[in-house]
Amino acid sequence: MSKKRIVVCGGNGFLGSRICGSAVARGWDVTSFSRSGAPNWSSITSSPTPPSWSTSVTWERADMLRPATYKALLKDVDAVVHSTGILMEADYKGVLTGKESIWAGISRAFSATKGGSRTNPLERGEEGNLEPGERDGQLTYELMNRDSAITLAQEASFQNVPSFVYISAAAGAPMLPKRYITTKRDAESTISSSLPKLRSIFIRPGFLYDSSRSFTLPIAFAGAAGNMVNSMVGGRLTALAGAAVEKPLKADLVAEAVVEAIADEGVNGVVGTQRIEDLANVAWRRGML
Repeated sequence: MSKKRIVVCGGNGFLGSRICGSAVARGWDVTSFSRSGAPNWSSITSSPTPPSWSTSVTWERADMLRPATYKALLKDVDAVVHSTGILMEADYKGVLTGKESIWAGISRAFSATKGGSRTNPLERGEEGNLEPGERDGQLTYELMNRDSAITLAQEASFQNVPSFVYISAAAGAPMLPKRYITTKRDAESTISSSLPKLRSIFIRPGFLYDSSRSFTLPIAFAGAAGNMVNSMVGGRLTALAGAAVEKPLKADLVAEAVVEAIADEGVNGVVGTQRIEDLANVAWRRGML
């Protein structure tokens, strides 16, 4: 298999760093970019010491809302991965600082709509940035989960990158605003329809866990139990509970699946839980050869 060059937006995060590690294990050339550059290893692994493979990754600083800061990194690469998003918006900060009442903060968090970029990402031009549309500059689901992904995909298309991977989600959850998942689906739809030159891959895992984040283990256990019950009732709980009854996946397994999806040119479109596991198994067998 030929050596590939990939760029991971958010490669310093919980899943992104593992994607980088899996790609390095295949001998690929890997670049990560984020605002902070290299990871804070103690926050994403069980040790503050960088793993040995990390020296094989080029850790760049760039702002995903400012394409000019990263577009040069996309030249002559085989795939770009968007592994940056937000699970919760920061409305609670206004409550804690006294700028908003508790009711106002909750109402804003669960509002039906919020501003994304002030300019449509597809109409901003090659030099345009993403400017937050909310009055206080809040980083919303619309901006981070949708518009930043569309913009990165568009920049990849400008550079004739063959493949684009978007880390999406299996479903929403009762404790999250509906906009968390609708903005991800909007990103998938827009990228598919507006950027046809890309081989777009939409990875849709459920809850991700790892022993290095001990708090994820009981959540994963509860999710596995919920998934079992949901299977017993024919999936009827999915509409009500969403990702809360989707099978939890180990972060390393999802990372392996992402890298295998990039390697297998037959993979395209939505990749759900079962396909993620299948791809990870292929990657595992490949590693045994």
